[in-house]
Amino acid sequence: MHCTMDDLVALRGGEGSVWARRHVVDCGACQAELDALYQRVAALRALPPLGPARDRWPVVRDSRRAERRRRTWRLMGLAAAAALAGLLVARPFGAGGTAHAELALAKERSASIESQLEGVQDEGRVMSGREAALSADLEDRIAVIDGRLGRLDDIEAVAPEAEQLNLWRERVNLMERLYSVRITRAAYVGL
Repeated sequence: MHCTMDDLVALRGGEGSVWARRHVVDCGACQAELDALYQRVAALRALPPLGPARDRWPVVRDSRRAERRRRTWRLMGLAAAAALAGLLVARPFGAGGTAHAELALAKERSASIESQLEGVQDEGRVMSGREAALSADLEDRIAVIDGRLGRLDDIEAVAPEAEQLNLWRERVNLMERLYSVRITRAAYVGL
């Protein structure tokens, strides 16, 4: 009968039984197994400690900041492009009066806010029920105005410019409120 692994581990720890101590001295197989146990323990102690090689937080933080900067520049570029397009559309008609210029500015502002809203919408954050209801109500009201503007575009020749201007101003106001709801939500969630 040979020593069990428990007997050999106890011998290694200095707690083996008298029988196991005598047996290991006389039995070559048990002596070889005890030597192999010592070698395994020494090899395990020689292994490097487990743990991350370095702290990854600065890398993650820097990449997130870079993504935010790219998104900000992209939104600013879209807003600048919308402003330029608005100026190019408004300038050729020049002498149409201040109502025409105000209409062009309202359209430009609407396009700018819409591009900003697209950037905030991509955040993918969770809204509260109240914020979701307010956003849905504002989006529905904007959709109603868009429908009215679409009908006015069909009959633009007879539609008074003042009516179009009022609708565009109302659309800009609603979009600013929607942007405010979404940006406030993003700021609070980001804390």
